[in-house]
Amino acid sequence: MAEPATPPELTEPFWRRASAALAAKLLAELLFEEELHAEPAGEGRWRVAVGDVTYRFAGRRAALDTWRVDPASVVREQAPPVAAEPNSPPAAVAEPNSPPAVPADPLRLLLDLHEARGLEPAVTALTATELTATLAADAHLLRTGRPVAELVDLPHLELEGHQAGHPWLVANKGRVGFSASDRAAYAPEARRRLRLPWIAVHDGLATYTGVPGLDRDTLLARELDDATRARFAAVLSGQGLDPARYVPMPVHPWQWDEVVVPFFARELAERGIVPLGEAPDEYLPQQSIRTFGNVSRPAGLDVKVSLAILNTMVYRGIPSELVAAAPPGTRWLHALRDADEFLAAEHRLVLPGEIAAACVRHPVLEAVPGVPYRYAQLLGVIWREPLAALLAPGERARTFAALLLLDPDGEPFVGELVRRSGLAAEAWLDRLLGVVLPPLLHLLVRYGVAVNPHGENATVVYAGDVPVRLAVKDFVDDLKLLDIGDLAARDPERARRLAVPEHDALPPEVRGVLLHAKPADLTGSLTKSVLLAHLRYLAPLCEEHLGVPEGRFWALARSHVAAYRARFPELAERFALLDVTAPTLQRVCLNRERLLPGGYHDRAERDAYFDVAASGVPNPLWSGA
Repeated sequence: MAEPATPPELTEPFWRRASAALAAKLLAELLFEEELHAEPAGEGRWRVAVGDVTYRFAGRRAALDTWRVDPASVVREQAPPVAAEPNSPPAAVAEPNSPPAVPADPLRLLLDLHEARGLEPAVTALTATELTATLAADAHLLRTGRPVAELVDLPHLELEGHQAGHPWLVANKGRVGFSASDRAAYAPEARRRLRLPWIAVHDGLATYTGVPGLDRDTLLARELDDATRARFAAVLSGQGLDPARYVPMPVHPWQWDEVVVPFFARELAERGIVPLGEAPDEYLPQQSIRTFGNVSRPAGLDVKVSLAILNTMVYRGIPSELVAAAPPGTRWLHALRDADEFLAAEHRLVLPGEIAAACVRHPVLEAVPGVPYRYAQLLGVIWREPLAALLAPGERARTFAALLLLDPDGEPFVGELVRRSGLAAEAWLDRLLGVVLPPLLHLLVRYGVAVNPHGENATVVYAGDVPVRLAVKDFVDDLKLLDIGDLAARDPERARRLAVPEHDALPPEVRGVLLHAKPADLTGSLTKSVLLAHLRYLAPLCEEHLGVPEGRFWALARSHVAAYRARFPELAERFALLDVTAPTLQRVCLNRERLLPGGYHDRAERDAYFDVAASGVPNPLWSGA
């Protein structure tokens, strides 16, 4: 066993910088989510009371009730101890030797919230572990970061290893379940290539689904070379097993050790599951952690595997029912796009298809009524078309999230792209918004479909560093369909006009497992993912670094929404039903949800979130904004 050693990023300078940045982010997001409230304290300065403690910072407010907090300015002031009466014991909370103001620390802020709000101890403790893990990852990113002039030249799979994670969720790299060595091996920012182990699962336990023309053997021929397929088949035949009765699939190394061996021990003993060994291709983990891109063969499929860790609010498994829905759902969505000139010809929307999938249901755990969802998604894989194979010559891809990236010196990635493009900053941003907003609006309004195009799922395709089109992935996992059942009960004729006939072509196995959302919730899928989770950070960043006023940024966005509406007057009634330009948006409180009693408790539904009371958010897409 190797001698214990402290990771090189866990030194005071990196930790101090990471801690200051995370404290500022925690303050900013809790202010946005109305858990905390700021009062003016002079020119550009603010104070926030957390029980008897005061936090002070320099910053400003931006659109969508966003706060921009200067990390270097955040300090914590402990209230002075109250003078004790003679002969009384000292106050338990007094800190007589502490300075009046000290640099803020996100973990100390969490403890202050715990005391002031009476948080559940188990919730506070687990939140603290997620924050600490996130801080360690952020310190690693600071230590190993590269200048933006180098980052813009990286292939998109390598660039993902330099991204900072979910901009809204504060504990965005918690990865509960990973050890330190797991993080060093499997986290995106570790940037370590790895080979995936494969297993074979008897077809009495496993289900395989592929698009037409991609049966199990065809997929294996595409993904594995002749020698590897022969080696895997020999493992089975050498044990007297029939390879034709087994479904081979890759598995995450962590999942094999932590889940497959202990949870599927009976199946291993009875040779219902058989380990085959590693395949030769090397992969890099993407920001979602459980999805890997093939760096040995760019034409090789992306692989999304079950990973039973808790990260960014949910366990990262693959629900069994989605495995059967992924390939036929892909065919349906591709057919919509291919038959639509606006999507296919004008915007050339890229939808990397989830073209094959396999899953293994646990015979006991999934038989438990109401079992927590994490036990119903333990072992599965989805094979997705690689983005590199879908690009035209001269095009390159970068995730939408990459536009928020700052290098260790604070230089913005988006600024380097604009500089290299040769366009003025405003013209470049206009191109970007024209690439992102219209196709997503068309899916929503014309087809009653919402994907989840947050910064990691949405990828911007560039030519000469100028945005030219959009790619969206994970559309089966997060696909939602318009549900107008309530409207049909009140106004059948209007419901008939607003119905989407293309939904009738959905295969039953897809329709039955996809989420069906009421109009406000369907619209919210777009506004939450694009406006709240991404553009509310990008707009002020562009003001600060590119010199484009935030008001002008949002005026450009409104112009693209208005142009889309004018382009399709026949969709006016459905646009009104799915109105992304309403005066206010729902304020989603992702971080507050985790701090509520039961915020980390097991639940039967992955997407069953708490209802956190909050006011609406002024919508910068509203015509009166």
